[in-house]
Amino acid sequence: MRARVLAAATAAVLVTVVPAVPAHAAPAQAAPAARAARAPLPCPKAPAPKVSRPPRPVPPPAVPQDRVVGGEQLDTPGLAAPAGAPAPPAVTATSWLVADLDSGAVLGACGPHEYGTPASTQKLLLAATMMPKLDPKQVVTVTRGDLNIAPGSSAVGLLVGGRYTVETVWLGLLLNSGNEAANVLARLGGGAGGVTGGVHAMNEEARRLGARQTHAVTPSGLDGKGQFTSAYDLALIARSCFANPLFRRYALTERTQIPAQPALKKGGFQIQNENQLIYRYPGALGGKTGFTELARHSYVGAAQRNGRRLVVTLLGAEARPVRGWQQGAQLLDWGFALPRDAQVGRLVEPGELDAAEAAPSGSPAPPTAPAPWHGPAATAGRRMAEGDWRVIGPVAGGAATIVGVLVAVLVARRRPRPTGRRRA
Repeated sequence: MRARVLAAATAAVLVTVVPAVPAHAAPAQAAPAARAARAPLPCPKAPAPKVSRPPRPVPPPAVPQDRVVGGEQLDTPGLAAPAGAPAPPAVTATSWLVADLDSGAVLGACGPHEYGTPASTQKLLLAATMMPKLDPKQVVTVTRGDLNIAPGSSAVGLLVGGRYTVETVWLGLLLNSGNEAANVLARLGGGAGGVTGGVHAMNEEARRLGARQTHAVTPSGLDGKGQFTSAYDLALIARSCFANPLFRRYALTERTQIPAQPALKKGGFQIQNENQLIYRYPGALGGKTGFTELARHSYVGAAQRNGRRLVVTLLGAEARPVRGWQQGAQLLDWGFALPRDAQVGRLVEPGELDAAEAAPSGSPAPPTAPAPWHGPAATAGRRMAEGDWRVIGPVAGGAATIVGVLVAVLVARRRPRPTGRRRA
């Protein structure tokens, strides 16, 4: 009888001390197979007109570890959205992402790690790389090589031999998407390497930011062989840009004057910001538009509302039925309507991936995404199911201690009490 009591008490203690393992918990090695077997959720798509375009470039081979940057839920060609969230708007973009600029939480995405062609959103990588390095008051002289851009592509109208402040060139880049302005800034920031050195620096910055699927070939985003990015990478780059107060000021500038060049006998002229979001979306913070025949429409936009700052990135969109910035605005509205704690992943911090790779073998790597809150019992149970001895050891030790105490108590009760007088 006492043995049965002891067994029942031990079972009760173990049930109380050892957290229940959730039904969805599985060994860590089974996770990749489960992900592979799970069909991706389709992204809501808006019908788009058929257009003629050059053949799509063949993207680089997929790198598995690059596809899980920011969290395993982002490793999908389809939709990643918080459980219970309303469906995102149907857009023509082939991939997109919405994230919180401050916390880095990814609120939702469609094919966030699918390769895409950046077009002029590449200029944000140029800004993230060179803006902290270049003095905005420095005066630079435009060279003939700076005007080596594709005929008919976007340009500010900078003149060979013209002298402009770096700030003016930045405004020409961000307001009018000037490709010659991109060459000037890349050349200036590339030092002895010129534009080539500038592009090399852009690729180094992309790696530092964690944008492992981004490879720049041109500083402007004009198409180049092997030039790719992803919606996730663009969000990392945009987050870096919006952390810079100079960029924030430039991105919200509605118009500016390109100064006259008396030595060249040319007058000045005004340019306007091409990003319609800043005129038509309450709380807009700015962003960048992009288009080439190959890339189609790309877009990055950010806005603030009720103390939240969100950014949207999209690639491969068509301008009909609505333009790229309008698709971005619809996705921003969707993001702002989600709860503040909604997320499917996160934007990694600059240098985080490099630090994880440089850590000695066996060192714990930083988590790719914060685990959703399930309470301490469920969290411990999940970690035990994954074989985490840092949890198993203390829990098992605690259970053993309590069982030992119970055994001692029961044994003590079985011993005959000594006879004799009680002491007062």
